[in-house]
Amino acid sequence: MSNRIFNLPNMLTYGRILAVPLIVLCFFLEGKLKSSDFARWSALLIFFAASVTDFFDGYLARAWQQTSTIGRMLDPIADKLLVSSCLLLLAADGTIAGWTLWAAIVILCREILVSGLREYLAELKVSVPVTQLAKWKTTLQMIALGFLLAGPAGDKIVPYVTELGLALLWISAIVTLYTGWDYFRAGLKHVIDN
Repeated sequence: MSNRIFNLPNMLTYGRILAVPLIVLCFFLEGKLKSSDFARWSALLIFFAASVTDFFDGYLARAWQQTSTIGRMLDPIADKLLVSSCLLLLAADGTIAGWTLWAAIVILCREILVSGLREYLAELKVSVPVTQLAKWKTTLQMIALGFLLAGPAGDKIVPYVTELGLALLWISAIVTLYTGWDYFRAGLKHVIDN
């Protein structure tokens, strides 16, 4: 049992969860919310490492036949924690502002609603598998957030990094909305029948 809990794929998932407070801490290094260039590059580095673990934890678990119940439970939670905390952090520091807040709200609402639906369906012993498009949605969100974490620090090296991140955030919000509808359509028949 302990071998499954502490296998490498699960350790990568735990690392992704631990990355969340570290990313937030980068923006508070000076005792208050401040997105200095150093803070942004540090946060981006941690975020990149955490994002890479998202691919490898599932891949290694399947390749090494080390899938576990805790891994299946924590993997989507780790993704949602990482994405949600970065969205809130970037909204708090003003990188995501104005109309683009709607893209962040769509992403957050979909993640909460789908999590609730999955939990309800699990009680009914109904499984809604993760689609390939939903995996691409997560990848698109991670790429958008990477650009936005670099933000103004990235703009100093390559122009329009922030604008590209905002555009990708809108695209990922649209894909997020579609995948959310897909899940609800698949799960709705089980909700209505009961």
